[in-house]
Amino acid sequence: MKLWTLTRVALAGALLGGALSAEADDLTPVTVSTTWYAQAEHGGLYAAKAMGLYEQHGLDVTIKMGGPQVNNMQLLLGGATDFSMSYSLQALNAVQQGLPLVTVAAFFQKDPQSLMVHEGQGYDEIADLKGAGIRIPTAGRVAYWPWLKAEYGFTDDQLRPYDYTIGPFIADPSIAQQGYITNDGYFLAKEDVDAKSLLLADAGWGAYSATLVTTRNMIDEQPEVVQAMVDATAEGWAAYFENPAPANELIKQDNPEMQDDLIAYSIREMKEQGILLSDAAEDGAYGMMTDDRWQAFYQDMVEAGTLPEGLDYRKAYDLRFIQETWKSGDS
Repeated sequence: MKLWTLTRVALAGALLGGALSAEADDLTPVTVSTTWYAQAEHGGLYAAKAMGLYEQHGLDVTIKMGGPQVNNMQLLLGGATDFSMSYSLQALNAVQQGLPLVTVAAFFQKDPQSLMVHEGQGYDEIADLKGAGIRIPTAGRVAYWPWLKAEYGFTDDQLRPYDYTIGPFIADPSIAQQGYITNDGYFLAKEDVDAKSLLLADAGWGAYSATLVTTRNMIDEQPEVVQAMVDATAEGWAAYFENPAPANELIKQDNPEMQDDLIAYSIREMKEQGILLSDAAEDGAYGMMTDDRWQAFYQDMVEAGTLPEGLDYRKAYDLRFIQETWKSGDS
């Protein structure tokens, strides 16, 4: 399928509503969990739900919102959900732990993880931060920090406490702080801070993010459901960037604190930064992933000491479903 085909299908869903949907009794119930409170970065799932795309593929999808107290992988392994959003390193760690979790699509070709820096400090790229103080939470310290040490020679004495506020960052122009490029500029502008974000992905951090993960059991026993979920979610992302309004209404229902101007900012950044449409997906193949990309990221993690040599990393993903979604031709 080409991008124009997915967009056409998605727009048809918006126009026809439930007219093309399967009868309710014929739909397969599916639950998918997100990584955080509902936001634009989950727009593809919400668009597929709001525009009837999941129903067109025979699915009755419930979106379960994530949050700081939600362990998505535990829910997935326990059978409370059927799919979850995730990221590359989490899937590879699951392989190391012998957990039967498999990535079937990767919607963020670039991880939005960033480091915020003040203007005028000479921090124009990630390498310039060697020796600078950096505020990073625990999750970042076990994910990309070992890679930064191996790749750029950063050292642990650069680490500073992180308390999920930007006050200390604002007060000290010499330090950097973990951010999320689809949100950073919005919140920095509200504080009138002259700062910018350096995207880790642009410095070589090769993790896929906003991946779609399920269990090996689901793949073995219900491959048609997995295929439908991948297809509909890809269509949902294409639809979201054409017409985000239906999905945004559902996002705000789940997360009433979400603001329209933040959603608009995040959508703009996802487009401008190539978060979804770059690398193997730059021609519009939402969710595409490749063996080469997985192998390169795994090798980076080995060199960083995060993962062991000899791990059967290919157990972390299955390319069949996303390749079927984007097989050559206009059908």
